[in-house]
Amino acid sequence: MKEFELKYGCNPNQKPARIYMHDGSDLPVEILNGRPGYINFLDAFNSWQLVRELKQALGLPAATSFKHVSPTSAAVGLPLSDRLKRACFVDDVPELDASALACAYARARGTDRMCSFGDWVALSDVCDVTTAKLIKREVSDGVIAPGYEPEALEILKSKRNGKYNVVKIDPDYVPAETERKQVFGVTFEQGRNNFRIDRALLTNVITKNKDLPESAVRDLIISLITLKYTQSNSVCYAADGQAIGVGAGQQSRIHCTRLAGGKADTWFLRQSDRVLNLPFKPELGRPDRDNVIDGYINQNEEDVCADGNWQKYFTSRPEPFTREQQRAYLDTISGVSLGSDAFFPFSDNIERAHRSGVQFVAQPGGSIRDDAVIDVCDQYGMVMAFTGMRLFHH
Repeated sequence: MKEFELKYGCNPNQKPARIYMHDGSDLPVEILNGRPGYINFLDAFNSWQLVRELKQALGLPAATSFKHVSPTSAAVGLPLSDRLKRACFVDDVPELDASALACAYARARGTDRMCSFGDWVALSDVCDVTTAKLIKREVSDGVIAPGYEPEALEILKSKRNGKYNVVKIDPDYVPAETERKQVFGVTFEQGRNNFRIDRALLTNVITKNKDLPESAVRDLIISLITLKYTQSNSVCYAADGQAIGVGAGQQSRIHCTRLAGGKADTWFLRQSDRVLNLPFKPELGRPDRDNVIDGYINQNEEDVCADGNWQKYFTSRPEPFTREQQRAYLDTISGVSLGSDAFFPFSDNIERAHRSGVQFVAQPGGSIRDDAVIDVCDQYGMVMAFTGMRLFHH
């Protein structure tokens, strides 16, 4: 296929729209079902690069959930604890443990379920039946993978009344070294960001504490590869083989750190007994449960515990989850990893990260205030590595 005509571009008024290869060669993808759009393909090609690099770096199947050209999460295929299965809404899938790819998807899709609503999925490996069944029951726009088992493909084709977007990509495709795009009629050209992120990037540990366990190395690599495909400025918290909080596209780095930290906090609080044992009405759908959980934790637009509200969601009125109770729970969390796509200009980022259990940090370094940032890390006994590499993505 030389080109693929799109319904429209970023918005319905932006026509005509298509994807094609600049050199006239065949596209590296097959559309097996549906009709993906402009933004779908932006998500597809960025997300595929992310899971491919995670698989190459860590040797484990990987999955990511993308929305508006940034990942909501990314994960590798580690087994889920019973508590984690409940938090990810996959405790009813007994065959989950038999598929590392399904475990990766369950983690990635289950991390930030509100932001993943209507997502694009990328899988590093051939999609199996268990993974397809998990994808089918979530609200999603499409999936890209290097292949699909025949039964898995039929399951996905039945989604969204047969209109679900299923894309197969050539896993051996290597893009040209130079990439181009146009803005306001002007063509930009640059070399592709082929920088390799692996264990060697984390050897320059500049804090007093230099104890960097392999689990932290894994999580920092996940964080940094996730950041490589996240709209900048960006910060990513990671734990237990998955990105648990992504702060994307903020102009101030502390805002990135706060945004991502708030998402990480919500992720941990979702696994508390108070949230896991909420007495939901059995007919309440999964997206509605996500919204209610977010309201219960973050106490935002609607007080879901208020009289007249709780009756819509619960069989009995739950006790509010107070800020003091949440803080006490979060104070038990440790061992979280944090990556940043550029240096921390002020130590307030470390102070905020500490509140979310961060113990391991990777950032490029190079700020005139590096000493202040290192001092705060030392104050909390954190381990911080300077990577020397900025990871901006636009």
